[in-house]
Amino acid sequence: MKFLKYLLIFIPISFVAEFLHASPTIMFVLAALSIVPLAGVMGEGTEEISFYSGPKIGGFLNGTFGNATELIISFFALRQGLFEVVKSSIAGAVIGNILLVLGASMLAGGLKYKTQSFNKKVVEVSSSMLLFAVVGLCVPALFTHTVDPSLLNTRYEGLSIVVAVIMLIIYVLSLVFSFFTHKDIYSVNLEEEGSANPKWSLKKAILVLIIATVLIAIESEFLVSGIESVTKSLGLSEFFVGIIIIPIIGNAAEHSTGVIMAMKNKMDVALEIAIGSSLQIILFVAPILIFISLIFTPMSIVFNEFELIALIVAVFIANRVSNDGESNWLEGVQLLAVYFIIAASFFIL
Repeated sequence: MKFLKYLLIFIPISFVAEFLHASPTIMFVLAALSIVPLAGVMGEGTEEISFYSGPKIGGFLNGTFGNATELIISFFALRQGLFEVVKSSIAGAVIGNILLVLGASMLAGGLKYKTQSFNKKVVEVSSSMLLFAVVGLCVPALFTHTVDPSLLNTRYEGLSIVVAVIMLIIYVLSLVFSFFTHKDIYSVNLEEEGSANPKWSLKKAILVLIIATVLIAIESEFLVSGIESVTKSLGLSEFFVGIIIIPIIGNAAEHSTGVIMAMKNKMDVALEIAIGSSLQIILFVAPILIFISLIFTPMSIVFNEFELIALIVAVFIANRVSNDGESNWLEGVQLLAVYFIIAASFFIL
């Protein structure tokens, strides 16, 4: 995590480049290099706040602000009408968390420890919820891909809003489940997470969080403004930028945290980062983006066929790998292999 802070130098460089009217491609690269460490700083700020708010509230804040970068980038993409980039970044964040983060965590932890165990009950709840969330995300797309287009009418646009409302309700109910009715399932994890001491004062943590959020918003506008230029100059498709590049930029700090936790033999935390973050993207971030799109141009939550297959495969594998409560390095390699196959497929689009 420490090496990410050296990348903060790119923030003033990006501001100077914008003042000098640098090309959109250069601005995209500089913004990407700036957002990665800022996301790390934001994560560190929420972690410090958790020491004062308690582990339960802290865990919720960590998950929420961990996906704030993705939400901010998507907001500016929505404003520019880059709907395919937004939708593919949602799918990419979920696929990246489940396959790349979880795979890298299991591989790194498995190379140090022969077998690692985790709270099977928590993972079963999270995996089941993830399966439901992906089904809910896929139904509108399956509907449009299978029904005769002549049978569709203008009411179809409202389907995405209905799904978004249901997703948000399920998200709130999942918080009630973990915070109140079944909090005993999560008690062991919370005790472990709450054992350290804060390095910052509460005032400093809040200030850092606010500054990091503002800077990420500015850099996100630079990033999104350069997407079309990057796709043309490098010959990349919007799907590849959305499903691979943007999720890696927005979640790089969170990804490295998952690997570090696995190497410390804290697979419960690594799994929560991977699966918990994916859940929040589907149940919270995606619905919020649909509602935000109503301000500009309504966005439907319809994915293409390959995005659907990639999402379903990722969730199926995650459920299969985590159902025994143990992990090893080979399972990590398998998850990474699937991720790279999917990434290569999107690259040639």
